Amino acid sequence: MQNDVSKLIIQSFSEIAREKGIDRDLLLSILEDVFRTMIRKKYESDEAFEVILNADRGEIQILHIREVVPAEELTDPVSEISLEEAQKQDPDLELYDEYAQEIMITDFGRRAVTMARQTLSQRIREIEKDNIFEDYSDRVGDIILGDVYQVRPNKDILVNHNGVELLLPRSEQIYKDRYRKGDSIRAVVVEVKRVAGNPTVIISRTSEMFLERLFENEIPEVFDGIIDLVKIAREPGDRSKVAVLSHDERVDPVGACVGMKGIRIHSVVRELQNENIDVINYTKDPIEFIKRALQPASVLKVELSEDGKKAHVLVPADEVSKAIGRGGVNIRLASKLAECEIDVFRDVEEEDDIDLSEFAEDFGEEVIAILHEIGCDTARAVLQLTEDELISRTNERINRETAEKIMDLIEYEFEEEE
Repeated sequence: MQNDVSKLIIQSFSEIAREKGIDRDLLLSILEDVFRTMIRKKYESDEAFEVILNADRGEIQILHIREVVPAEELTDPVSEISLEEAQKQDPDLELYDEYAQEIMITDFGRRAVTMARQTLSQRIREIEKDNIFEDYSDRVGDIILGDVYQVRPNKDILVNHNGVELLLPRSEQIYKDRYRKGDSIRAVVVEVKRVAGNPTVIISRTSEMFLERLFENEIPEVFDGIIDLVKIAREPGDRSKVAVLSHDERVDPVGACVGMKGIRIHSVVRELQNENIDVINYTKDPIEFIKRALQPASVLKVELSEDGKKAHVLVPADEVSKAIGRGGVNIRLASKLAECEIDVFRDVEEEDDIDLSEFAEDFGEEVIAILHEIGCDTARAVLQLTEDELISRTNERINRETAEKIMDLIEYEFEEEE
């Protein structure tokens, strides 16, 4: 019975430990600790006991070691045994010898054994949690490939990665992503935290780090450090701008990243749900960098504020829409990349245009100020935008009714002039 119980305990937990990647020596240490706890509960002290574990043979041996003393000197029955009692077990024992008696696990009672197994299970779970936390903390910034095994009602996705549950929150998903249970998914580990004592591994597909790792995977020169990704600005699923720098004058950083006929960049674009990626040469010259950041628009002139936080950019009249981009995405990304607020103005001849201040009575000073904020200082600059773009770029401070009124009045004014 003793051997059956000990083998059952050791074998079951040895298998679990192997599955969870728990070190064998650590498992033995936990087992010993658990059994010493059982001993202390029964005898109040474990100093007179020795726990011998053999995980390979599935054996646990608990020895109760007591000193043989005269009956009249017996003061502590846990650490001492009288000569008379000892010689009943072994007649060869003499005074002050050590008497080792094996304790059966079953002697502790069914309840104690059950509690020991529960304690072991709990300790192994805690170690597994610690291992997951440490393992994935070291993997922050790495791309993982997992399988979707649950899509929650709030659209958060649970991903199985080598038996570990990872969380892809809705906020970290590209808005075009559509996944079902069983689908493979690639993402980057961005954070590992503890929630109610459990490790939570957060992965992301919207992080700029994800784009950076994809470049490293697809472009050997980036992986080898020949090309640096100096700055990245991203609106996931729509557009990104990546500033690159080559440490080898023989290597064209933009050409290396794009590849022959765009084959290298295409694999990255495909993974990101056809997100457009502009790769530009990095330069420390802030004015030149702003010009490059606004590509594909041509820039005639850049005036930078003294603190370098604002830029007044002049572009050809027919390039304003390119500089701004659909929904303002191009100018937002350029501002983020250049780390300054960019205002775009169109290059027009004064006699062909009308200063917006002349419409102050019609629109009101507040609306005129808002239009100036988005780079529209003339009537034709406003007409370069659609009503939707006007609403979007002003963060809806100009509503649909006002946008229609602005467009109608400006168009009417030019018709009158003609």
